[in-house]
Amino acid sequence: MEIKQLKVGKFILPSNVLMAPLAGYTCYPFRILCQEMGAGLCFTEMVSANALKYKDKATSRLLFTTDDEHRKAVQLLGGDPAVMQKIACSEELSQFGLIDINMGCPVPNVLKSGEGSALLKDLKRAGNIIRLCKKSGKAVSVKCRVGVESSHRIAAEFAKMCEDAGADMISIHGRTRSMMYTGTPLYDQIAEAKAVVDIPVIANGGIFSVAEADKMMQETGADGVMIGRYGLEHPYIFSELTGKPVTKSRYEILIQQLTLTEAYYDESFTLEYIRKLASYLMRKQPGTKQYKQKLYQCGSIEELKGLLYEAFEVVPGKGDL
Repeated sequence: MEIKQLKVGKFILPSNVLMAPLAGYTCYPFRILCQEMGAGLCFTEMVSANALKYKDKATSRLLFTTDDEHRKAVQLLGGDPAVMQKIACSEELSQFGLIDINMGCPVPNVLKSGEGSALLKDLKRAGNIIRLCKKSGKAVSVKCRVGVESSHRIAAEFAKMCEDAGADMISIHGRTRSMMYTGTPLYDQIAEAKAVVDIPVIANGGIFSVAEADKMMQETGADGVMIGRYGLEHPYIFSELTGKPVTKSRYEILIQQLTLTEAYYDESFTLEYIRKLASYLMRKQPGTKQYKQKLYQCGSIEELKGLLYEAFEVVPGKGDL
């Protein structure tokens, strides 16, 4: 795929390869990793506007960042336009230059609350949310799906609404809500959306290799791609797509992530996050099944460091890219 800069609001993204917001994973340390690997933009985990409204401490922690993170982008979930505006303009989001509005989450509880994918069925309310969030003065992007049901696909109509409401970019997961995370992405829907708007359109869904990223771009004509869970399993995908040189082994990545996490978070969070990330990085690596079982038995950071060394460095080949 052609790597190029993208202009999104006041941001100039150095590459058109983005890392998707992933609940439980795209914390500050992981965003820094993706940025170093070549990702043009990374988003916080999905943050509930309602939870921020009620000063939920666990939710506020999702907003942690430092000056080392460039092009700060927060993903905001909510269905009440007034609440979304209040949070978009709040001091808590003052460090973020871009608000990405979640209009695609397929989880049943989110849908029932009138948030996420539910907004695909209410274009008037969705447009109002975009317009009110724009009053914050920040860039606004939207992440959505191509529809709720396979029988009613509205990617082009929804994209046009987003642009008319003031969105600076739209990221489209090429599946309907009913497809959840399986099935071949509907490339034609993303292509139709791209054809009716002038703002950048980012294609997401089913990208697990450079070849699949190339196919997504060729089939849709999108301006860029967004990598999802494959970025956890193989963060080198950003380097492979952008050509940015990276020589770190998986072990080095984990130790650097552990050190960075430990510097800003407590031990409990550090253990939980590194266990999850290590489990992803062990996928398809020979001889690591036994270590996955041991990961969640580690009771301290020192014990975890020892296991990571044994799993990735001592056994030949485990530190290879």
